[in-house]
Amino acid sequence: MSQADSALVNTLLDALNNAYVPYSDHPVASIMECPDGQQFVGANVEVAHYKGLCAEASAISAMVTAGQRELAKVYVMGPGEHLCTPCGDCRQRIREFATNDTQIMVISRQGEILKTYTMETLLPDAFGPEQLPQR
Repeated sequence: MSQADSALVNTLLDALNNAYVPYSDHPVASIMECPDGQQFVGANVEVAHYKGLCAEASAISAMVTAGQRELAKVYVMGPGEHLCTPCGDCRQRIREFATNDTQIMVISRQGEILKTYTMETLLPDAFGPEQLPQR
């Protein structure tokens, strides 16, 4: 397996350590990288009614707020050495901004790239903006 860039891993670890997870104790961090190299970091934020914000959604929100609309790479890190893939909702969120070339990488806490997905392998036959009528 290959190793992710150490600066990227450190950014993910910082976000993972800042996750607010008092109920599940399952921190997740994510980075959304745009084609121009700009990166947006997110961590999951839980709330008492259990409808918190996923790390991927947090990072996508920051990306959109900054005016970006396209993903080149997505990085996700969970609390353990197992695959911590995006949930179904986040797969759809990623799909909204992904292209056929977008890479989604799940990384261990040691920086090992555990698995790389394309959008098609992460969410096959996904529903996207192109299925909606254009205004």
